[in-house]
Amino acid sequence: MNKVGHASFAIRLHQPSGSGVSGIFACRWHFPLLCACLFFLAATCLKAQNQRYETRKTGSDTPVIDGLIDEPVWSIVQWEDDFTQRQPHEGEPPSQQTMFRILYDDEHLYVAIHALDQEPEKIEKRLDRRDNMEGDWVSVEIDSYFDHLTAFEFAVNASGVKYDALISSDGDNNDETWDPVWDVRTTVDSAGWTAEMRIPMTQLRFAKNSGHIWGLQVIRWLHRKEELSAWKHIPMESSSWVSLFGELHGITDLRPKREIELIPFGMAGQETCQPEEGNPFADGNQTIFNAGLDGKIAVTNDLTLNFTVNPDFGQVEADPSEVNLTAFETFFQEKRPFFIEGNNIYNYSLTTGDSQLSQDNLFYSRRIGRRPHHEPELLDGEYADLPEFTHILGAFKLSGKTRNGWSVGVLESMTSREQATVDLEGQRRKETVEPFTNYLNARLQKDFNKGETILGGMMTSTARLIHDDPLKFLPRTVHTGGFDFTTYWKNKTYYLSAKTAFSHVAGSTDAVTRLQESPVRYFQRPDAIHLGVDSSRTSLTGHGGCIDGGKIGEGHWRYMGYLTWRSPGLELNDMGYLRQADIIQQVFWVGYRIWEPFSIFRNINVNLNQWTGWDFSGTNLFNGGNINFNVQFRNFWSLGSGIDFDTESISRSELRGGLALLFPGDLNIWYDVESDERKRLVVSFGGFNNWGGERHSRFVDFYMDFTYRPITSLSLSVSPSYEKAQRSLQFVTTAEYGQEDRYIIARIDREMLSADLRISLSLTPDLSLQFWGQPFLFGGEYSEFKRVTDPMADRYSDRFHIFKGDEIHYDENGNTYLIDEDLDGSVDYSFEKPDFNVFEFRSNFVARWEYMPGSSVYLVWSQSRDGYEELGRFRFGPDMDRLFGIVPHNIFLAKISYRISK
Repeated sequence: MNKVGHASFAIRLHQPSGSGVSGIFACRWHFPLLCACLFFLAATCLKAQNQRYETRKTGSDTPVIDGLIDEPVWSIVQWEDDFTQRQPHEGEPPSQQTMFRILYDDEHLYVAIHALDQEPEKIEKRLDRRDNMEGDWVSVEIDSYFDHLTAFEFAVNASGVKYDALISSDGDNNDETWDPVWDVRTTVDSAGWTAEMRIPMTQLRFAKNSGHIWGLQVIRWLHRKEELSAWKHIPMESSSWVSLFGELHGITDLRPKREIELIPFGMAGQETCQPEEGNPFADGNQTIFNAGLDGKIAVTNDLTLNFTVNPDFGQVEADPSEVNLTAFETFFQEKRPFFIEGNNIYNYSLTTGDSQLSQDNLFYSRRIGRRPHHEPELLDGEYADLPEFTHILGAFKLSGKTRNGWSVGVLESMTSREQATVDLEGQRRKETVEPFTNYLNARLQKDFNKGETILGGMMTSTARLIHDDPLKFLPRTVHTGGFDFTTYWKNKTYYLSAKTAFSHVAGSTDAVTRLQESPVRYFQRPDAIHLGVDSSRTSLTGHGGCIDGGKIGEGHWRYMGYLTWRSPGLELNDMGYLRQADIIQQVFWVGYRIWEPFSIFRNINVNLNQWTGWDFSGTNLFNGGNINFNVQFRNFWSLGSGIDFDTESISRSELRGGLALLFPGDLNIWYDVESDERKRLVVSFGGFNNWGGERHSRFVDFYMDFTYRPITSLSLSVSPSYEKAQRSLQFVTTAEYGQEDRYIIARIDREMLSADLRISLSLTPDLSLQFWGQPFLFGGEYSEFKRVTDPMADRYSDRFHIFKGDEIHYDENGNTYLIDEDLDGSVDYSFEKPDFNVFEFRSNFVARWEYMPGSSVYLVWSQSRDGYEELGRFRFGPDMDRLFGIVPHNIFLAKISYRISK
């Protein structure tokens, strides 16, 4: 068969010398040939545009899924082998041939892929957990909606490791958390390797029609050459994906399937920790029992209801350690399966790109089941048993996409009223630490003109039942929402997008005052002429959004720009995430991509960025820009580096609600190097360097990663990182001096050392053992204490006064610095010595066995060690001794689930 885009013709029309008759004869001779060639060329081009595969329905005989493709029923359809290389040499024939066949019956779609290989001994077979697919692999992607936007991907590597994903927005979103139930087997022989798949129709979504046309794509990855080939060639310059698929024909009289899936689970475990003398709640042992139910119901062929009752996430990996010295909340990634599966529909990020504002979102699922907001104030001799997390009573998600282009997502969750038990010499009382709370998220989008235009919106609601006085600092009701619009033109080469957000918070005067004075907005700042705290307010309203557009396809050049804003009153942190309000930011980016190999390079990306920001008073807060590049060489090593420069910037948060502070500019350089990732040993390293103007900061950050596969089923990795930093304007505290505030800052010298250790052993694609561990050491030592004098002075040295001589005295007994500002011999104010060290260790060991499709057994061992001392200086040896001298907190769990499907 002709390879797409590879037909080559040389047509020469020439008139020989001599008589006119000869010329006429020549033209008559060449004209039929010319017509034939033009017809063949047109047919080839038409085939390239409308590439299709014709499937057939099986009879009573169906394929046995064993990876052999030897049943007679496979012979009723033809092998299709018309593949084209996409990378590295776009448009050329693949170095190895690939063929596939597709059959179907009323219940299943059957796919056979034969990956021929002239050097079968070089096939890379790597065994790992599901969705961690490495080595040689093949994939089939099916647009059963035939909306040219959405596809279901089923992939497998040569060792039989599954990978599946839900593709949406014409390839812009790839949800790897989607885990359908399907079967696949692989075999390797002297001709190459083969994958045989059986995909239940219940895992696909399609309309009830007498005849179906589905979008189809088949892909092969050849690991040793990092070569990607596809049945339907899609140019590298294209920003489209699903809309350019080929077509699957021949499916007739197929009725949509609705599935009901119930997965009850039971769990038992033991928790051990160091007993605390006198504490009746900390005897060092606790037994754990739990049971619940997860389920999935196909409400219609387009909409699926996922629900969970009394969920448990004991097998989820712990969050990494960190020390946060800023005023802002740390953003942690979601890891709980119920909330990450299918979460694309609920995503409403206010900003594109990779800035700090890009994490702002109307929905941040870590809010559901969070740690309780309140902690009881304990008297001497009192002890408290405080819930670690808020208990999720139940949650459901209704999501899907209709055949006429509506995407729907509704998430509802309820968390319980949580109480702490307080004990004083046997007398116990209850104190509420978290109210009963209801969370609602509703998302709706509509595609027009085959996805060329998308219009949508989102609404969230958080409602708390607050009856206890200690909880009246929490908002009673919070509503957020917004509308978004995106349009593409010229084959999705250009786009324009607009997104808005609104919020309204209602609660007591204490709750709203707390929001006004929070680090997100700091209305109390003395120099904020456009802001002010109103302690009588019982509501807060705000808005935000983003307008962006640019060129994302066709050719080597790409560019985009956006303007994003957050009004002072915007508040998203009850069900979403908002780092900072009262900000306007403008960004421009331009990039140049070369994906065709040349000279010593396989590909190159070069990017240029520029940014600036203001607050709502019009004050310019920051300006900066960078240039960076990423290249891959022909030897498969990679290099990336960049440099950026920030001019003077104004921090409105450094003094924690005090005056704005002017920081000198910064110069930053970073780099990354990675060895050939095809090898059994892969090494990468990189670093970050910062030079602050006026020597106000100096950072050195270095990391390495070693990943080694001694055998195909075992992966060992260690990723150490080290940071040494000095910062001269680190906030310490706010002290009172007469009727005035004194903002105390200092130089901090800090060092951090951590290492991620990972071991993954896969005995089969369904049975795996995984270990993750992270030791973490941090030391922060403060010196050169200062008080802020004129925070916006032109001269850096005029912005503060350094305490010297008799102005400052350290009291060793009280571990306190005493300040005599007026040098009259008496203490004017004081503050505690801020030096500290953190020693932490986190680890998870998980044994997972999927003993039947959708049913699993987990054995889990989690350990944590937490230490804190007021030392300051970082010393590796003594700090490691302190870390492993801490008595560990262990949790041992066994969890079993069983899938019931109808």
